[in-house]
Order: sequence, then C-alpha cells, then structure tokens
Amino acid sequence: MKNPYDVIIRPLLTEKTSALSQSKTENFGGKYVFEVKQGANKVEIKKAIEEIFKVNVVSINVINVRKKARRVGRYEGFRPAVRKAIVTVASDQSLEQYFEV
Repeated sequence: MKNPYDVIIRPLLTEKTSALSQSKTENFGGKYVFEVKQGANKVEIKKAIEEIFKVNVVSINVINVRKKARRVGRYEGFRPAVRKAIVTVASDQSLEQYFEV
C-alpha cells in the first residue's frame, strides 16, 4: 500500500471550494477538494483520506485538469497539469477544523 501522504498533495482552498464544504444535505456532509498524485485512483484516494483525517468517505469524483499555456513577457511555458479529487464525507462528520483560514 502507498503512503497516504504521498497520494494527497494538498487541499485546494478557494472561494468555490469553501462554498462546497458549507453545502450539506441530509444524507451527505460537505465536499472537500484535494490535489492528488497523477496516478492515484479513487480507491487509493479514499483510503488515504480516511486514514489521514479519520472520517468516512461517501463518494469521490476525480478531475484531470490539463496543462495550460502561459506566457510571461517573451518567455513561453506551461502551467502544470493537476489531478483534483472532490471528496464527500458522511453527514455527521466534517473537516472544518483542519482547514480554517
């Protein structure tokens, strides 16, 4: 098994992701967004989140964001491609204490 700290790179904290974490329904808790390793699958991400944060994961959605062309002055390059995981936790659990700004 992979080290869970190698699978999860960092949480993505933006206005949009903080609004996702606040939206809770009767059956599901909040949704939290993480940047994960490129080769990680849903099973590895679920095990890593459950081991690191001690919560029950209900579902996971994974998004591959392609690299983008970027230019600074006359220099051209690319912003790196990333893989995001949107993790939904159980309704009675939360990760708010870990991500307070």
